[in-house]
Amino acid sequence: QVQLVESGGGLVQAGASLRLSCAASVGTFSNYAFAWFRQAPGKEREFVVAISWSGGTTNYADSVKGRFTISRDNVKNTVYLQMNSLKPEDTAIYYCAARYGGRTSMRDDEYNYWGQGTQVTVSS
Repeated sequence: QVQLVESGGGLVQAGASLRLSCAASVGTFSNYAFAWFRQAPGKEREFVVAISWSGGTTNYADSVKGRFTISRDNVKNTVYLQMNSLKPEDTAIYYCAARYGGRTSMRDDEYNYWGQGTQVTVSS
């Protein structure tokens, strides 16, 4: 049974940092690319960042480039999202997603599995 469990969200002030984690039970972890998407209240879900099976390819949304960093640990079966210099507009529920085959995508309909999400709130 595939399971993605996010953690690490919370309430912080603008300029602070958070690290999100996504613990994955997906069989062979290295067969999957992973991504983080987010959804703010009243808005559609949007792509944030993705990482390939090896970690050799990453894709970032323009809004988070230079502030967010995705990484993965293929031993611990965990994906991380380090978020620095947080802004109020980063406030959203953050979802971890897994795509079989290992290649990244910025399209949410190309991801096979999703976590339940973790709330990130950034106050001004």
